Order: sequence, then structure tokens, then C-alpha cells
Amino acid sequence: MITRLTPQDASFYRLESSSNPIHIGSLAIVRNTDDESSLDYDSLVDLVESRLSLVPRYRRKVREIPLALGRPVWVEDSRFDITYHVRRSALPSPGTDEQLHDLVARLASRPLDQGRPLWEMNLIEGLSDGRSAIFTKTHSALVDGESALEIGHVILDTSPSPRGLADDAWVAPREPNEVELLVGALGHLAAQPREALEVVRGASADAFAMVAAAGRAVDSVVTAVKAATAGAPDSPLNAKTSRSRRFDVARTDLEDYRKIRKRFDCSINDVILAVVTGALRNWLLSRDEALTEQATLRAVVPMSVYLEDPNSDQLNPAGEVSSFLIDLPVGEPNPVMRLSHISHATDANNRHRRGVRARTLVHLAGFAPASLHAVSVRAASTFAEHTFNLVITNAPGPQTPMYIGGARMLEMYPVSPLLRRQASSIGITSYDGHVFYGLNADRDAMADIGVLAAAVHESMEEMLGACV
Repeated sequence: MITRLTPQDASFYRLESSSNPIHIGSLAIVRNTDDESSLDYDSLVDLVESRLSLVPRYRRKVREIPLALGRPVWVEDSRFDITYHVRRSALPSPGTDEQLHDLVARLASRPLDQGRPLWEMNLIEGLSDGRSAIFTKTHSALVDGESALEIGHVILDTSPSPRGLADDAWVAPREPNEVELLVGALGHLAAQPREALEVVRGASADAFAMVAAAGRAVDSVVTAVKAATAGAPDSPLNAKTSRSRRFDVARTDLEDYRKIRKRFDCSINDVILAVVTGALRNWLLSRDEALTEQATLRAVVPMSVYLEDPNSDQLNPAGEVSSFLIDLPVGEPNPVMRLSHISHATDANNRHRRGVRARTLVHLAGFAPASLHAVSVRAASTFAEHTFNLVITNAPGPQTPMYIGGARMLEMYPVSPLLRRQASSIGITSYDGHVFYGLNADRDAMADIGVLAAAVHESMEEMLGACV
């Protein structure tokens, strides 16, 4: 099967560079529930292979059209090898969380092989307390949140017994040759005069894809961009990135956010942003940055809005990923005032948000936030780089235990990519009564990412103290 990349898919495919790999990462910490159903490498390979029919794009690779006559296409990989994509690593037992984070940083630094389907999954064994980790990375061109989901979406189960699926009858097909790709592209251009005109005018493939994608995104960001024409404030968060990364995490309790939300009559999203703001403030102060009370950092915040059922402990996505720019008041010393500023700003943005559709995610039982984070990064990339200091993605996950091949998932952390001149990205996911922060950073520009991770807890303590 041959399908053409959408303009936005093509723009993501061509956006990648050696210092800015554009893949979405997801880190799951698991523990086997018993010896009989233990998750090991062979069982993970079997599980993933049995679920690939639910995400058919994971067997497809990208092929360029000869003479750059239009956008690239997805084609079935005739030499698809599941063991190339599902890999295993081991820490010296008993491995520490710090060693795990160092390994994740190294894995996240490496671009995906563009000659194969654009994803990898690593089973990391040897963690302390009998735990293992699964780190998955998927190119942002692969996941659009509607027709194509992230692989973590389909390997999760709601019980220790993996659900059964019909046998997958996939057989590796013959790949199209260059002549067939060229003939197909010419036929497509004949039916699409506008695209044909762009090609005739000699527009490069890169510019063509980027312009087309930007055109579709203009309506979703025009209001926010107008408000940010002066550009983002100067910040150490904006720097040239290297090829290497650092990764750290913070784990907090969802009940604390609910307590703060109830006390100050705001949303959980507002509380999360206030905690992040306090953490960024403390991190800046640790660097001896001069902060006036008016100092701000501008974040692009594509997040799936939390819908709360008063009769349930569940958090559900609203069905769209909303994208907007917000000034975080890092200069404000009072945590209550920081929350108030953010709450008013998000209320104002409600009138101008434009949602990226993610309805497929909502209707899947046991949804995985990684797909929502992938859609969020796509939304964030539509903003000009000079208009914001950092990206904060936020996606709710299931509030009941989930399992991968019989192993219970204990924690889940997003690993969002760094966009151009972004020294750090913050990904946030709620799951099973906790809120997990994944902090991805450039190794050179943010050697102190651990300070920011610790500052998340300090900020939460400040907010809780204000509730008394």
C-alpha cells in the first residue's frame, strides 16, 4: 500500500536534523505481577508483533519521490524485521533510576534510521526492585493522533491477561521501484493542479512541504502569534542545541493538585502550570538570574484539556489538543498570585484556542498519553521559534492500573523532543493517581536539569503551603 505523506507529516519528516531529532519518547516503568506471566524480551516482541495490525503505519517507511516531484510516500517495508525495532538493553543490576535516566538520554539523542519504519522500542532490564523499563521513540511524522497512533496505545491492557486479537495475515510485499514511484507522483500531480504548479515553479521539496503545512496551521495560531509579535523574553532556555541530551523526572500525587484546585477554584491544568512556573522560578534563581516581579517566560502549551467527572476519579481528554501561548509569571514570589495570573490567562485563551483533533484517542479504552503528546508537539511546532521560550506538553492518562504483557505499569514519563533553539522541554502525564514529569534537556545548555526536577517538588510544597 502506498500513501502520500500529508503536508504536515512531510514537514516533520524534513524538519529533523542531527542536533534536533523530532521523535516522541515514552518511558514506562513496569514490574512483573508473577513469574508465570513475566515480561521478557521474547514476550515483548511477540506482544508488539501481535498488535502491529492496529498501527499499520509502523510497518511502513518513507520513500522520496524521484526528482522531488511532490511529497514523499509511505510504503510497506519489504524487509521489515521486528527484532530491529524492538531491542533490549540492561543496566548493571541493581540499576538505579539515575542510570536509567542516563541511558534514556543517550537513546533519545540518536536519530531514527530513515531507511526503515520510524520507531524503536527498548526493553531495559536490570532495574532495582525487580523492575524493568520500556523506552519507546516514534518519529513525529508517524503519529497524527487520528489515523495513526503511537505504539504504546496498543500494547497496554487493562488487566494482567493480554487481550486476544485475530491473527495478523500481513505478508511483506514487493516495494515499488523508482519508476513506479515517479509514475504515481505524476498521476497525483495531474489530479492536483496546485501542487503541480508548485513543482513546475521549482519549489524545493522542503519549502513545498513546509509552506503547505504552515498554510493549514495558520488559522490555529494566528491570534496567539499576533499577541507575541514582540518575541519571547530573553532566557537561558533558548540556546543552540547539541547532539546530546540529559533526562530527569519528577513524580507527584494527583490528589495534591485536586486539593489546590478545590481551594482556589481553578482547573487542574492551571495548577500544573503554576507548579511548573514555581519550579522554573527556583531554577532561574539557582542560576543567579536577575528576576523582577514582572519577569515572565513564554511557553507554548499544547495540552489535552482535563475533563473531570465529579462522580469518578477518572480524568479524560476533551477530544482536542488545544494550543496557545502563555506568559508564566516567574518573577512573582507569591505562589497564589502566580496561580491567579495563570488562571486568568488560560480563561482569556479559551476564547481563541484552536484544537487539533484527537478524537480517535478519546474513544479508545485505556488510552496512552504518548499519542496525545505526539499531537501536542505537532501543534507546538506551528509557532515561530522566536515567540516562545519552551514547550510544555500535558496529557491525562488512565487512573486505573495498566499492564504490558502481564507486567504492571508503575510509572509513565513523556520524553518530548527539543525544537530549534529549545534547551529543554517539559512533558507531563497523569496516571494511576500520580502526575509524572519528564524533563528532556540539551546536555550542554542544561547540565543542571536535576535542579529543575527537584524544584518541581519545592514548587508543589509552596502551593500546598498556601492552601493552609
